[in-house]
Amino acid sequence: MTDFAADRYTVKTLTSSETRRVIFGSSLGTVFEWYDFYLYGSLAATISKQFFSGVNPTAGFIFALMAFAAGFAVRPFGALVFGRLGDIVGRKYTFLVTILIMGFSTFLVGLLPSYASIGMAAPIILVLLRLLQGLALGGEYGGAATYVAEHARSDKRGLMTSWIQTTATFGLFLSLIVILLCRSATGAAFDTWGWRIPFLVSIILVAVSVWIRMQLHESPLFRQLKAEGKQSKAPLTESFAEWGNLKVVIIALLGLTAGSAVVWYAGQFYTLFFLTQTLKVDAVSANVMLAIALLFATPFFLFFGWLSDKIGRKPIILAGCLLAALTYFPLFHALTNAANPALAAAEAASPVTIVANRSDCSVQFNPVGTSKFTSPCDVAKAALVKSGIPYSNQSGPAGAAEIHIGGQTIPSYDATAPDSKATGAAFTQTLTAALTKAGYPAKADPAQMNKVMTTIILWVLVLYVTIVYGPLAAMLVEMFPTRIRYSSMSLPYHIGFGWFGGFLPPVAFAIVAANGNIYSGLWYPVIVAALTFVIGLFFVRETRRNRLTD
Repeated sequence: MTDFAADRYTVKTLTSSETRRVIFGSSLGTVFEWYDFYLYGSLAATISKQFFSGVNPTAGFIFALMAFAAGFAVRPFGALVFGRLGDIVGRKYTFLVTILIMGFSTFLVGLLPSYASIGMAAPIILVLLRLLQGLALGGEYGGAATYVAEHARSDKRGLMTSWIQTTATFGLFLSLIVILLCRSATGAAFDTWGWRIPFLVSIILVAVSVWIRMQLHESPLFRQLKAEGKQSKAPLTESFAEWGNLKVVIIALLGLTAGSAVVWYAGQFYTLFFLTQTLKVDAVSANVMLAIALLFATPFFLFFGWLSDKIGRKPIILAGCLLAALTYFPLFHALTNAANPALAAAEAASPVTIVANRSDCSVQFNPVGTSKFTSPCDVAKAALVKSGIPYSNQSGPAGAAEIHIGGQTIPSYDATAPDSKATGAAFTQTLTAALTKAGYPAKADPAQMNKVMTTIILWVLVLYVTIVYGPLAAMLVEMFPTRIRYSSMSLPYHIGFGWFGGFLPPVAFAIVAANGNIYSGLWYPVIVAALTFVIGLFFVRETRRNRLTD
């Protein structure tokens, strides 16, 4: 069971052209599916204005991120539905269905009227479409990874499946490039209607993907298993109701995928939000720098997949988790210094503090708009968060709040007071003047920005992604038997990446909005990555020499 002999159900050794066709057909469709899924994340700020304009800007952006995360929330359920289908019917036809669902859901987002046109129906329909996308993606990855792995030679399984691992990053890269082209073509109209074009063109990508996948044959391992009448009749029961396999699922989740997921989303999505929302870098510059970082880091998915065939999957994945946990805070501080040095200098020279009673301060997240944040503390926090200004908190008397900027004190106000409109205008003017005087920039200055260093830091963060993600598909495939592999590997992957990873941007942003420290959201990925390192170190077994069996 632990040598590189031919796997029991391998029908024949594929030729080079057959191998390329399997990898290309599986990977290209998966790239397009990730492109569809990540368009939303790349356009979260624009979508917030289009579909969540009925609430305050802070709550609106968090709600936009929550709608983004809704697609991740249902991914494990998609893994169950399509995993079962894939273990009973087959790998090929299952991921044909998933790409059709994904493509049409994305296309409909491009046609969806805005909040200004149809009110609350707009965000509700948007969330429903995101849920359909999440269900489809829950079935896609497991099918593609399993399909490629079951065609691969034992000693090249890490390398071959690492092509599937590049697809999520290529999908994100493709979404960024299409968005940049559309921004350039539509100019000021992009935020009005141009943002719809990337969603609408997905229908073309769906047609190409379906045609390519129709040319593929079913996995040889699954065909042999089916010919012998040994495929599972109840893959979900075998996968999750029998402790022997369920234990492996839990270990795969906590000791591999949870940490890998937070590294993935911190490196490729949270960085984009951090640049645009916190550091106030313009969207075009942020997208270009991230796209360059993705382009130069992506080959390392293949390198670490290949390396895992030589030295093992476990040490590489856990090393990536440990690196992230130890270096995220200094890397994001360096990112601030490179992308918005004026903000870093102002924070050091004139720190901002809110002095208020904690009982008067709210967590400013109410996506349905039923609550108003009107206390002096809430008004002060909302003003600073909207401006992207980091601050600390200090206890003060009840019923009042002050903003201290260097040596200047600015009293906040009660937004329910009869004269709140005039008071609010004066408060905003005074606060803006004080921040300007202290050197806090309204946005990142392109002339001061060190774009080369910013891109290098982004590249390092994406490199961590390639370390944890490159060998992951092979390892998950090797942990489970053929008869229940699609179901068993899909669930821990999509709980890890759908829940632990998918909720990272809104959770981190909400943490920052609550306490003012722009780096505090990093505690979430740091803690999860560190826990995965410890659990993986003691409980995960190396799988490199495992054969694929029934």
